[in-house]
Amino acid sequence: MSTASILPAASRARHRPSLRRLAAWLSERARNPDTSLWLVISFAICHAVLWTFILINLKAAQDVHMDVAEAFAWGQKFQFGYGKHPPLSGWIAGLWFKVFPVRDWATYALAMTTLGIGLVVNWFIALRVVDRRRAFFVVVMLALYPIFNFKGFKYNPDLLQLVTLPLVVLAYLNAFERRTWRSGIWLGLAGALALMTKYWVLTMIGAIGLAALIHPERLAFLRSPAPWVAIATLVVAMIPHLIWLTDVDFVPLTYAGDVYSLSSRAQSAQLVLGYVGHNVALLALPAALAALALAWPPRWVTRAWSDGENLKVYLGVNRRQALNVWIIQAIVAIGPPLGGLAFTVYMKTDWGISLFFLVPLALVAIPSLRVREMALFRIAAIWLVVTLATLVASPSIASLEMAGNPNSAASYGARSQLARELTELWHNKFGSRWSIVAGTTEVGEPMTFYSPDHPAPFTPGEVWSSGLTSLDEAKRLGFIGICDTTDSRLPTCDAWMDANAKDAEKLVMTTQRFFRGHPGPAIDWRIYIAPPAK
Repeated sequence: MSTASILPAASRARHRPSLRRLAAWLSERARNPDTSLWLVISFAICHAVLWTFILINLKAAQDVHMDVAEAFAWGQKFQFGYGKHPPLSGWIAGLWFKVFPVRDWATYALAMTTLGIGLVVNWFIALRVVDRRRAFFVVVMLALYPIFNFKGFKYNPDLLQLVTLPLVVLAYLNAFERRTWRSGIWLGLAGALALMTKYWVLTMIGAIGLAALIHPERLAFLRSPAPWVAIATLVVAMIPHLIWLTDVDFVPLTYAGDVYSLSSRAQSAQLVLGYVGHNVALLALPAALAALALAWPPRWVTRAWSDGENLKVYLGVNRRQALNVWIIQAIVAIGPPLGGLAFTVYMKTDWGISLFFLVPLALVAIPSLRVREMALFRIAAIWLVVTLATLVASPSIASLEMAGNPNSAASYGARSQLARELTELWHNKFGSRWSIVAGTTEVGEPMTFYSPDHPAPFTPGEVWSSGLTSLDEAKRLGFIGICDTTDSRLPTCDAWMDANAKDAEKLVMTTQRFFRGHPGPAIDWRIYIAPPAK
């Protein structure tokens, strides 16, 4: 036998044991109570840091998303609500930017920190259902779910639900198991925290309530103090927000009814189908990669499942709690689309962001599924390869996206440039801080974020005002009104400015972004400079 035929075999022999040792080390850290929490926290931090850098590169040619700028604007003034939504996302943004500078990268760091915390909370949920090895497998599956990476770039109430809703599920599983008044208090507080994020969380809270009624052990739970203490705690904790809701005449409900109600059942059905298809496609990626990790090489496909004779495979799953997870996930998967059809609702695909975080756990909690040491190593390796490859490719992806869609005013309009120029213009004219900007949400909130003065946004004609300022205050302090000439609402904007800024100086400003030799759209902005009242 030649030397050439011996060396590769020897190399493979050394390679395989080293991988097995690494897999054994990872498995030991994942299942050891003394090291598993630190492993999960370390993984979540690595995921958050790497994807923060990826998003900085991917979004380098764009300003921050309108939702992010809106959350920042809300955080400039702490209230019990902001017109469209409850206040928690604004409060967190306000606290975050008291520590971090108002820069694009800090918004991506906020989004990824939120998702990193969500990963850790989901690990605690998984521990209520499966063993520690499976729980870590669930966390890595979630990290591969596009909601926790690519699509997690914008911090908003939808993204924040990936912390608050897992906390509700965790509190429920704890209350279902312990059935004490103390566990009921935690469940009630978790529910209040979720409701202070977005009213959409009622879908998950309702699913949890139905799960408690459907579960075979429902009577033991319902006879305990936990559910009733939880309801009482939730109501008491929500009183300040409910008072605000009454004071503003329930404008968030007006907003939801005006924006998301449809008259066409056919259009509603089409949107529901799009919602379902979009979320199934997103879930397919982590499910496929997990299946690859569990069943590779192909000859091991049948070994990924137990024939039921070896009872040890069932010891890794708490079937009582797994049933809760399966019921909850089934309800939130089926309920909203059916509700959208029944009530002719405009179903946004983003509404699914917060509803499917239990899918990886629901799959891994199948009792007959075997999660071996090498499977844990493989899925972690897949995550690392995908993440590092995306990090390397991210600058090129940003350039290719802009080159392929250079005229997208929504994506590549230079609003940050406009904010800086208007701030300088106001200072030169009045020698004071620019206090208020008037314009659509898509224009006003970016001005608040990017201007060093962070003017309060005022949206003309908006019934569900954020409450950050008022028309009377705008006329007293002076304001800059902005109308986007690429917006179909331009005539309405111009008419409002003519009616409410009669003495304003009018001018047109043009901004354009250039990124790595690629020009963005040149946008003309109609500017109305209304001076402070004398």
